[in-house]
Amino acid sequence: MDHFSTLILLLRDRTTFLEEVREGKKIESKILSLLVVSSLFFAIYGAIIGSSSGWQQLLVSMVKLPALYLLTLLICLPTLYFFDILFGSKADFKQYAVLSLTTVSVISVLLFSFAPVTLFFLVSIRSYHFFLLLNVAIFGLTGFIGVRLFYAGIRSVMDFTEDTPQIRNRLLLFWLTLYGLVGSQLGWTLRPFFGSPDQPFQLFREVEGNFYSQVIRSIAALLFGN
Repeated sequence: MDHFSTLILLLRDRTTFLEEVREGKKIESKILSLLVVSSLFFAIYGAIIGSSSGWQQLLVSMVKLPALYLLTLLICLPTLYFFDILFGSKADFKQYAVLSLTTVSVISVLLFSFAPVTLFFLVSIRSYHFFLLLNVAIFGLTGFIGVRLFYAGIRSVMDFTEDTPQIRNRLLLFWLTLYGLVGSQLGWTLRPFFGSPDQPFQLFREVEGNFYSQVIRSIAALLFGN
């Protein structure tokens, strides 16, 4: 099975890809292919960001980054599916799964496309906080694009029209917000992905604080040097 051909179809001809999802064509193979290619791209990018703190962090981040995105999907997908069928959706769980994986796959491809930029700053600037904030921006941008494509894709496949109950659209927007919150907090829970220059290697850190407070601390450290 050529897993990359499924990804190329998604990237080059989303209309055909979504039409096949709507008709239920090759859903299982699409799920498998998108899982394989997205895991591969996430693993590569995870290795790059982990390499900033040595080979142990490199190997761990190769596993953690794919796990972060797939676990987030696993946690959030049942909420979308059961609430949406409650308010009138006729799609089955596999269709929701493949649509959700399109989001993850697009994000993984975009992260992979940023790999040369991230490598450049990794070797040219030795600032932990700058590298952290750079990647927060990259993850934020790629996540935003992936979510936007998912929003458009699911509305297309589920045949959202002016007659579709507003509650379904609001539910979809709520789920996207939930997806972002779960993903950011899960990322915080699974940290470190980058390692830290003043700490030894750790597989996981103690769960304290949250993702947003760390971003604020990094901005302050970068601006004021403490």
